[in-house]
This record gives sequence, structure tokens and C-alpha cells, in this order.
Amino acid sequence: MNLAVLVPVKAFGDAKGRLAPSLGQAERERLARWTATRVLAAAVGLQPHVVCDDDEVAAWAVAHGATVIREVARGLNAAVEGGVAHLASHAFDHVVVVHGDLPLPASIATAAAGCRAGTVTLVPDRHRDGTNLLAFPLASAFRVAYGPGSFDRHVERAIAAGLEVHVIDDADLALDLDQPDDLLDPRVQQVVAAVLGTAPPDDGTVQP
Repeated sequence: MNLAVLVPVKAFGDAKGRLAPSLGQAERERLARWTATRVLAAAVGLQPHVVCDDDEVAAWAVAHGATVIREVARGLNAAVEGGVAHLASHAFDHVVVVHGDLPLPASIATAAAGCRAGTVTLVPDRHRDGTNLLAFPLASAFRVAYGPGSFDRHVERAIAAGLEVHVIDDADLALDLDQPDDLLDPRVQQVVAAVLGTAPPDDGTVQP
């Protein structure tokens, strides 16, 4: 199986707007960069690609070993579909789409290793509403459907496309930093403190 990881990343300065009640813009930018860097580090060896429309993000992606796919901003679904089309045209046969706001992404490689032909693999968020990791064969009728309730839609679309469904309940991958209450999870308290400047980062990788 020729598999690639696809990470959609918006401009860091525009990221994580829903965290505005808890974090200022500079803090949100640092947090977005920090989590995205961790995701790419977890995808090393899995042919990571970053789909973006921002020069700064593109330069960051190249510096962290990813191939850049440029797509004009048209929303998450369109960006992912553009990235998927690019991968399909470059001889890949399976894609793992993972979001860049996962603070605990170490098990991406394990999830990727479990991908099977003819199967859609999903990791739902902790509310079992969104889809934090989604893997599927490129030569299929499956199409992404991100947004509220995407987990159920992705299951339905997989079945409609005649594909098997494999759901992975992974507590770490299920945690994304999307809403203010996500910042209260004990597993990311040290990171949040680092972003706010009240404690050192847990591994020294928070970017200025």
C-alpha cells in the first residue's frame, strides 16, 4: 500500500478562532503552530503532505519535512479534496487525513499501520462528533464531509461507497484543541501554560 498522510493547515494567524474567549491571537497562533509541528513529527516516515494556501505555512511545512500542496482557500472540505486529488495523481493509493490541532498525535503511525484496502478508518473526536483522523482508499467513491456531525456522515458515506468501516477509539487522537473547554484537559495543561507564558513547554518545541 502506497500511503500518504495529508494535513490541512490554515494560516497560523487565522487559526483556532473558537479559542478566542480563552486565548489572544498571538497565543492562538503559537498553539496552532505547536500542535501542527507535533502532528508532522508524528507523521515522519509516512510521506506527510500539507495542504495550505499560505506562504508562511508552506515554508514551515517544508522545514519540517512535508511536501506542500497549494490550494486556494475554499473551506476544509475543498482543501482536503484538492489534496486527495493531488495524491491520487502521484501514484498514492491510500490517504490518512489528520488535523493539525491534535496535541497528542503519537499514535498516528499506529493508526496508519492498521489501514486496510477497501476500508475507511476513522478516529472520532472525544465527543464522537467530529473526525480527527480519516483514512480511505483513493480509488473509491468516498468523499469527505467535514463539519459538525462529520463522524456519522463519514460512516454513512463509507457504507454508501461499499467500503468497510474501521473505527479506532484512541483517547489521545480524540483530543483536539478546538473549543475553550478542550484547554482544560489535564493532559494539555502544561502546554497551555507554556503558550500563555506561565511555564516552560513540555518538550521545548513551542515556537515563538
